[in-house]
Amino acid sequence: MLPDEIRPAMLGMVPSTIVTCSLDGVPNTTEISQVWYVDENHVALSHQFFNKTHRNIRENPYVFAIVRDFEALQEWFLDLQYDHSETEGPLFDDMDMKLEAIASMTGMSGIFKLLAADIYQVHAVRKSRSREKA
Repeated sequence: MLPDEIRPAMLGMVPSTIVTCSLDGVPNTTEISQVWYVDENHVALSHQFFNKTHRNIRENPYVFAIVRDFEALQEWFLDLQYDHSETEGPLFDDMDMKLEAIASMTGMSGIFKLLAADIYQVHAVRKSRSREKA
């Protein structure tokens, strides 16, 4: 389902946006450091410290995400469903290392802490219209 063309948008060069909604219909939008390509049908989101988002996902497992390819000026829209969390193993270790690299590039080293790699099934993916480079 995820095309190879989306992979540059998942490098973490530009923050991604995720939107969740509580069971009673209250939306929550937040920026996220990583939307990680797991396989063509799954992504992992970095679970760092956003409690409302985490609570919403446990109540209502559906998430809308926007990932951005800075070079191509392209956005991708993902409809996701929470599957499970991983707190150890190769995927978690890779995401933790990448998060620390992102933190050190932004002067936030030691502040970001990966709590889990939350795995989501991809239900739909759409590409926005390209924008012309200035």
